Amino acid sequence: MNRQVTFEPKQELNQKEDNGCLHHAVPISTEEGNRGLGETSKNTFILEVKDLGKSFGGVEALHNITFSVPSGIIQAIIGPNGAGKTTLLNCISGVIKPTRGRIIFLGKSIENLQPHKIATLGISRTFQNVALFKRMSVIENVTIGLHTKTRSGFTSCALRLPSMIREERHIFERAQEWLEFVGLADEMNKEAGSLPLGKQKLLEVARALATEPRLLLLDEPAGGLNTAETEQFGELIEKIKNLGITVVLIEHDMNLVMERSDQIAVLHYGKLLATGTPQEIKKNPQVVEIYLGKEE
Repeated sequence: MNRQVTFEPKQELNQKEDNGCLHHAVPISTEEGNRGLGETSKNTFILEVKDLGKSFGGVEALHNITFSVPSGIIQAIIGPNGAGKTTLLNCISGVIKPTRGRIIFLGKSIENLQPHKIATLGISRTFQNVALFKRMSVIENVTIGLHTKTRSGFTSCALRLPSMIREERHIFERAQEWLEFVGLADEMNKEAGSLPLGKQKLLEVARALATEPRLLLLDEPAGGLNTAETEQFGELIEKIKNLGITVVLIEHDMNLVMERSDQIAVLHYGKLLATGTPQEIKKNPQVVEIYLGKEE
């Protein structure tokens, strides 16, 4: 049975309140102390990929990939199936280790870190195939994303000490805020697996945002969605950017990519074919010939 969420009257917590508006708490585990999520200068690179390579046996999935992502933008990565896009995201998020090269996030090399360590530093992601706990409720799925922000240990949880109860209340309040942000507030007590695909994808984004990332990796969020749902996702991605979160977007829907992205990188057979603004990519003859197609 799904957990029905109710709350006691709000008590004073050690978080800043903002008149009920969604705000970012400072990530507990980062070394940057009091810097908020949106305070990285837009003139700096939040992510740098340098000479990145990944081989699976004799197959080279990524070959000397080098590009940089400025803070505060929507960076799209496009290319045909098999171009190496998801492999690149897997390397950045620590799901797989690159064969060579460097991945630098906020000035720190992360290519050898475990996924949970990378998540703690401020990188979160979604997956091509929705990865939810489908028999748990919608809000419980989002609270999972907040586990890196908790401090209560075994004893306080077992004895349900006041500090643990306050922390649990705060977690569910934050989860509610993120559900409201993505438009799922009315679904919070439903079983996650009962939602249609479009809403499951929104839920996965809410869970990723609950980790309070500085960099969000989205792997084909519009895959399987209709036109209206894709447009809704485009608007959500803009809202995420407006929070000060940098977005790296893998997507095949070219309307979404061209309308929403600030910068595009094009992969082809594991190699970086081109980088530039949407207008520059549209006019790149190699990209047009290989991927976008020539107009009749």
